Amino acid sequence: MRLLSWNVNGIRSILKKGFLNFLKKENPDILCLQETRSEEEASGLSVNGYRQYWNVCDGNRGYSGTAILVKEKPLQVSPDMGIKKHDGEGRVLTAEYEKFFLVNVYTPNSKRDLSRLNYREEWDLDFYKFLKKWEAKKPVIFCGDLNVAHKERDLTHSQANHRNHVFTDEERAGFDRFVKNGFIDTFREFTEEDGHYTWWSQFANCRARNIGWRIDYFCISSSLKPYLKDAFILPEVMGSDHCPVGIEIDFS
Repeated sequence: MRLLSWNVNGIRSILKKGFLNFLKKENPDILCLQETRSEEEASGLSVNGYRQYWNVCDGNRGYSGTAILVKEKPLQVSPDMGIKKHDGEGRVLTAEYEKFFLVNVYTPNSKRDLSRLNYREEWDLDFYKFLKKWEAKKPVIFCGDLNVAHKERDLTHSQANHRNHVFTDEERAGFDRFVKNGFIDTFREFTEEDGHYTWWSQFANCRARNIGWRIDYFCISSSLKPYLKDAFILPEVMGSDHCPVGIEIDFS
């Protein structure tokens, strides 16, 4: 089973930049999208062979949002976390399958001035509890734009960016909570070195110079580790300031 995740920075924009060719080439069984910034009816997305499930921002359909495209129909799909202060921005979408829960997430940014850092800490804790609630029933795969570079090797200029948003101690501790409590950062199961990123600033030719951040992830319950065959980043895929990430998992 091939699963991909991509912050597309606007689904209507990415459709004009080769998205359907990407989908045909990669042929994932499941594709999770973040920052869709549209509702399904207005997106213009129509793909044979895939079912679509969407979660949109209540007050502004052009903000945030998540979607899941799947070949195999899930047992059920549910939006949000069921927590009023976090719901309403379309940031979480969960699909249940026979052997796992899949959670697609677009984590809130703490903002450049860190004005949303306290809220971000609340989100991280509540999202962790949300994942563990599902994990009590069956294993969990969660993926998306987590808006944090976990380790110094996950961004180009770690010392210069310490205490900047996406690399604060508080945000990194939120990710630590995942890996200390039974979740695996799949990419690091296969690749140890630095220089692998999933987001690049659109200024100063950062992407061509590979000055970036790894802030998009696939994480899995540790019980799924025997079935994990690969985890990868697709930096050559253009169209967004993020690139897709993915895993191969084999339950056979």
